Amino acid sequence: MLINQLSPTPNSKRTGKRLGRGIGSGLGKTSGKGGKGQTARSGKQTRVNFEGGQTPLTRRLPKHGFTNNFSKNYSCVNVGDFASFKAGTVVTAELLLEKGVLSKIEAYGLKVLGDGEVKIALTVRAAAFTKSAAAKITKAGGKAEVIKNIKDNK
Repeated sequence: MLINQLSPTPNSKRTGKRLGRGIGSGLGKTSGKGGKGQTARSGKQTRVNFEGGQTPLTRRLPKHGFTNNFSKNYSCVNVGDFASFKAGTVVTAELLLEKGVLSKIEAYGLKVLGDGEVKIALTVRAAAFTKSAAAKITKAGGKAEVIKNIKDNK
């Protein structure tokens, strides 16, 4: 078989629409483009939210708020949530995730807040503690250990 003998398989290629070939074809006069105007012209079409030249809705509405690029997102847990653990347990973010206390570990790790009471001695390893949380843990006979997070460049 030679290259000049190759042909497409039957019914695999469709012939293009013949536009502008008289009223009888059904695609005469405007060639399926409708009436006159911007959309009937060839070339670049308008963008999705184009409103015909008037100020778009997105520019008419006021701007509000901002995203703080320097915020540190912690997975927060209260001291009162440690009541279910046995004395001497080493509490970490992974353990809390496993027990279902946390739904996910945020980028900056675990932060322990001081709401609630703790009556058992626990070793709590977290990226950050509030003053009241650290005081309650040490008062109960435990230790509040600050672990360095990968995201912190201090």
